[in-house]
Amino acid sequence: MARNKYNVDENLETEFNFAHLKRSFVYIKRYKKWFFGAFFFSAVSILCGLLMPLFTANAIDEQIPAGDVKGLIIAGLAIVAIVIIQAFCNKFRSRCSAQAGQAIIRDIRRDLYVHLQELPFDYFDSRPHGKILVRVVNYVNSVSDFLTNGIVNIILQFLSLILIAVFMVILSPRLSLVVLAGLPVFILYIFSIKRQQRRAWQLQANKHSNFTAYLAESINGERVTQSFAREEFNGNINRQLAQDARSAYLKAVTINHSIWPLTMIISKAVFYAIYLVGVIYLRDYIAVGLLVAMTSYANRFWGPIQQLSNYYNQMINTVSYLERIFQLMDEPVTVTDVEGAEDLPPMKGEVDFEHVVFEYEKDRPILKDVSFHVPAGESIALVGPTGAGKSTIINLVSRFYNLKSGEVRIDGHDISKATLRSIRSQMGIMLQDTFIFSGTIMDNIRYGRLDATDEECIAAAKQVYADDFISRMPNGYYTEINERGDMLSAGQRQLLSFARTLLSDPRILILDEATSSIDTNTELLVQEGIKQLLKARTSFVVAHRLSTIKDCDRILYISEGRIVESGSHDELMEKKGLYYELYTSQLSNE
Repeated sequence: MARNKYNVDENLETEFNFAHLKRSFVYIKRYKKWFFGAFFFSAVSILCGLLMPLFTANAIDEQIPAGDVKGLIIAGLAIVAIVIIQAFCNKFRSRCSAQAGQAIIRDIRRDLYVHLQELPFDYFDSRPHGKILVRVVNYVNSVSDFLTNGIVNIILQFLSLILIAVFMVILSPRLSLVVLAGLPVFILYIFSIKRQQRRAWQLQANKHSNFTAYLAESINGERVTQSFAREEFNGNINRQLAQDARSAYLKAVTINHSIWPLTMIISKAVFYAIYLVGVIYLRDYIAVGLLVAMTSYANRFWGPIQQLSNYYNQMINTVSYLERIFQLMDEPVTVTDVEGAEDLPPMKGEVDFEHVVFEYEKDRPILKDVSFHVPAGESIALVGPTGAGKSTIINLVSRFYNLKSGEVRIDGHDISKATLRSIRSQMGIMLQDTFIFSGTIMDNIRYGRLDATDEECIAAAKQVYADDFISRMPNGYYTEINERGDMLSAGQRQLLSFARTLLSDPRILILDEATSSIDTNTELLVQEGIKQLLKARTSFVVAHRLSTIKDCDRILYISEGRIVESGSHDELMEKKGLYYELYTSQLSNE
């Protein structure tokens, strides 16, 4: 399954679209000062270089035959001065290009990151995280050089071609035709392989994306891999994906590298044709120095053409990467503030579901016409079989997804018309998948309320009995922990996440399997802290351990997307329905 999942290629049939390149100019315009600087210094360097063959031709035809030593010295000094000027120009051009390039990378990554944070959960649920990461890191790196050096150099190389052609025509119109004779052959070949190049580099990008995605998942799941002794099997998948990426890259560069030999063949043929035509047909009209100058310009003429072919290849790659970058930027933010959305006033905590229908996949509803009312301050427990829709309900209270139909109201306000920030900033959410960020323990507790003092953070930790294990850490609350908190046990991670939620002082509290990884003794202590937390707050609690939700004001039994039972623990036990069967079955197993 993994082999197929990570070896999926995106559509390669889209045509080369300059609109993607044009769209990138938004970033270039922001730093036009640096681009103009790079262009200016490059242009000066090119002009200086074009003067050198004139000094050489003049020395051969005029100064050497006349024995003009002073003139030769001046010509030599002029050439040295030109080289020095070129060196300084190249230095400042590199500095300008680096400034612009790094600024563009920063801006694109910032825009991608901001957009990623706004995307709905289903975007991340539907694709490997490695494929997202490769667009933010690898593809942005790949396009940055072209957007700085590439575009400037393309303009300069075209300018260089024009200037060289002008100099050649001034020196010898006839020999200029010899130099230009190979150009149609080169252009015809470039256009003949254009489509093949594009497909090859798109395929290479896809294969590299597949490999990166699998590698990211493998690193995150290394413990599971070793637990099931899957090292050899996963290694075979990795090798195949790496081989696919290698083969695709070699195919792409093979096509690219076919241009260089053609350029060399044409340029050398033109080089010798100049001598042949000059010596055989125009020997009575062409001086030796002029012939040397023309061959020098011929070499310089085909140099920019070769560079332009390289930049054309780079442009092909860049546009294929830009497609994927802008595709991510254009991913619709389906859960967002609607036009005219208003901030919710300070919450009291009254929640209403009115005929709510929701589906993750079209025509496969998870919730079917769900309606219930929760008075402010009431604690609601959601129980039922796996996949019944319990977690979906709490996700909809936080508006992590859009409804298909119906309404969710808080204090009488339709939350689809309220700002997301005003909703979520007044909620405390502890999901089943506890995530710990790299940094200190104190940083993790303070994550949801940055203005909290150390004393407030410690107080929250004590309330959920996390202070005991934190105090035993090497540096206490300032102990550094890595991403996902691997140095902590599952129960310690949940306690830390619980303290983080407590500190935010929410009006509506959501606990999704909040105590699932806490041992029984610790759970008894945490329950006391939970009781204090639930006072005067509306709360939604999802728990498989039914003993932990006995004291909730009301229990909703969810089955097949509907509420089939509702009442307190004692009321549902008296009914001897589905909740009674579930509770007694769990009690007997314990």
